[in-house]
Amino acid sequence: MEKENVFANVKASLPKIARRIAAGLLAAVVVIGVMTSFYSVREDEQAVVTMFGSVRRVESAGLHFRIPFVEKVQKVDMTTHGFGIGYQVDGGGQNIAFDSDAEMITSDFNLINIDFYLEYKVSDPIAYLFNTNNPEMILANEALSCIRATVSDYPVDEVMTTGKGQIQAEIRDLLGKELTGKQIGLQIVNVSVQDSEPPTADVARAFKNVETARQGRETVINDANKYRNEQIPYAEAEADRIIQEAEADKLARIAEAEGQAARFNTMYEEYQKFPLITKKRMFYEAMEKVLPDLKVIISDGTTQTVLPLESFTGGENE
Repeated sequence: MEKENVFANVKASLPKIARRIAAGLLAAVVVIGVMTSFYSVREDEQAVVTMFGSVRRVESAGLHFRIPFVEKVQKVDMTTHGFGIGYQVDGGGQNIAFDSDAEMITSDFNLINIDFYLEYKVSDPIAYLFNTNNPEMILANEALSCIRATVSDYPVDEVMTTGKGQIQAEIRDLLGKELTGKQIGLQIVNVSVQDSEPPTADVARAFKNVETARQGRETVINDANKYRNEQIPYAEAEADRIIQEAEADKLARIAEAEGQAARFNTMYEEYQKFPLITKKRMFYEAMEKVLPDLKVIISDGTTQTVLPLESFTGGENE
């Protein structure tokens, strides 16, 4: 009888225990639901909220509410990240070279080892999460392809010296267009050349010699420009002096010509008034200039005697 009474009591208390357990589970679910209904997003993050696999919204920084057990939140880091191309940084901060990625060919068919550092960030968190499984790997492959295509358009000396800035700009533009077409939710912040060197020691020495020659050429050019700048003022001053002398000579010749023209016009006016007298005066004036230098030679065929003209005229005063 006692055993039957115990079983009867236990059987009677089972519904109460079940109700208590169910109430406890319900309370736990409610507490967990309330605790997981709110979430916070940092300033450098964005949160993508999905329901049954479909994107519902994108939340920025702050405290937000979601439907518990139904909506899922995935946070995306929106800060700038970077990685090396042609090398990798290990845990100790040392650079580990990857020659297979760093070795490239230039437009003049030379080999060169060149390293780049690529900076990027997420531009579209939805595309970043759902358009591809590994957007960073796609970015690395596209970056290496764009770098090889750009470097192959430049000769080796420009890749190592003066062409680095232009190469970086072209890679950034080309890679940006490729990422826009791929729609992986990433954008390029910057591409920079870290190091470039020939693949062998002999080639490296040759490039050093080329660089030394280039610096020597720049020195010669600078010296020539200095000499030119020194000589130009002297040459300009000399040119001004010659021009001024020419102008003075021109004015003198013009004045002389005008004087001769005025004298001729005066004589012509006198000639028009007294033509015969003017002709005789002009003849006498001409003879006065010519006769003093004349010599008269009288010869009988065998001897010659030079006599001055004054012996025939009777002297200068006659």
